[in-house]
Amino acid sequence: MSKVPEQLKYSKEHEWVSVSDDNIVRVGVTDYAQDSLGDIVFVEAPEVGTEVTKDAAFGTIESVKAVSDIYAPISGNISSQNSAIESDPAIVNSDPYGEGWLVEISDIKTEELDSLMTSDQYQEFLSSL
Repeated sequence: MSKVPEQLKYSKEHEWVSVSDDNIVRVGVTDYAQDSLGDIVFVEAPEVGTEVTKDAAFGTIESVKAVSDIYAPISGNISSQNSAIESDPAIVNSDPYGEGWLVEISDIKTEELDSLMTSDQYQEFLSSL
């Protein structure tokens, strides 16, 4: 069974969101996603300053099996990229909820957070797949 930390929010495209006190969200792919992809060899994320729209593809993640789109779980502006995954994309496999985060998004539309799943809802969603 995939790990699903309780404090995070989740999208149906298997991204997770962590919200900070200043309404900046950190985004990554879930344990389920990284496990399904296999060994991750490359991550392409948008540049800082790029505006992203909820549910729109904003990057790609490449594994030995396939190339998959990464979808924005919330609208806003990219305020930071995780530079560590540029040199070592396998961090996404080994620590998807920690050091393997992808981007941070600021100027978010906070009302969109309500459309994301809780950990219990995400676990239910995973069991339906």
